Amino acid sequence: MNIDIELKKEINNSYQVHIGALEQIDIDSKVAIITNPKVSGLHLQYLLSKLSAKELYIITVEDGENYKTLSTIEKILNNLFEHKLNRSSVLVALGGGVIGDMTGFAASIYQRGIDFIQIPTTLLSQVDASVGGKTGVNNAYGKNLIGAFHQPRTVYIDPHFLSTLASREYAAGIAEIVKMAVCFDKEFFEWLENADLHDSEQIKIAIGKSVKTKAKVVSQDEKEKGLRAALNYGHTFGHVIESETKYTRYLHGESVAIGMMMATELASRLGLMKTDEEMRIKKLLLKYGLPVSYEISDVDAFYQAFFLDKKSLDANIMFIIPEHIGNVQLRDDIDKDIVIDVLNTYAGKMSV
Repeated sequence: MNIDIELKKEINNSYQVHIGALEQIDIDSKVAIITNPKVSGLHLQYLLSKLSAKELYIITVEDGENYKTLSTIEKILNNLFEHKLNRSSVLVALGGGVIGDMTGFAASIYQRGIDFIQIPTTLLSQVDASVGGKTGVNNAYGKNLIGAFHQPRTVYIDPHFLSTLASREYAAGIAEIVKMAVCFDKEFFEWLENADLHDSEQIKIAIGKSVKTKAKVVSQDEKEKGLRAALNYGHTFGHVIESETKYTRYLHGESVAIGMMMATELASRLGLMKTDEEMRIKKLLLKYGLPVSYEISDVDAFYQAFFLDKKSLDANIMFIIPEHIGNVQLRDDIDKDIVIDVLNTYAGKMSV
């Protein structure tokens, strides 16, 4: 006997991204703000001056990528249960990508799913992590291997938060901006080459262009079945670097910057990138003090770690390869020897 269960998807997951000074947010239900001690000390009072709710709770978790774990998610969930949040309640992520990813994941599984709002406070989370609904945590096998696609209700991007960022954090966000331009927009890349992203007006333009680019990609491929994977340029290599260094040596954007150069070198070996284009990407990253090299101690172990990447399938590793500046390819047919040859060039090199 066969019984068909027909489900019609009628849920509209569309939402708005507001770029500019934080506006008044009124929520007629219980709200829990998820943040960390550093962000709380800098920005919580500013948010509280703009937010009203039926009941409001603050949940503070430890700061850092190494706390992006299931144990932290359990801590968040226990707080939600203790405060008796229900299905109409809303979580608010106040922080960078780590806070946003964990808040979104907690929202996706609490009572089988509740709403959450993204209020990103780092440049990296403003231009990338807060948009698109990717949520999750890390484990011993790699980065973001446990998670869910769960779109936020709204995203509020206020450049005011960037004034307190450390220079490394700011540069880490710029790496994601460069990523968008290399993969999807040659004119944007050329604009970046001449821009000063420390200028308050120019960084607003860059944020807007980056969010528009990501929004266009996500709208075509919400669950990363194809095109959206291209947003991971630099990440396949970068995630291995983060795992090898136990998330303590590099910020995420710094690892992505190194990964972009590795992927670009691979593109050069495949004849998809000219030497001058490779140098232009490197020059732009170095302009903001980003690392572009890394010492691989065990090439084979580095290669094997690729198979834990979420984009890979069975024996095939999916690489995101720039095709000159402004285009990108998703390739799962690259010969192992070519990849190993690229990795060997990074064996014995120290990061810049």
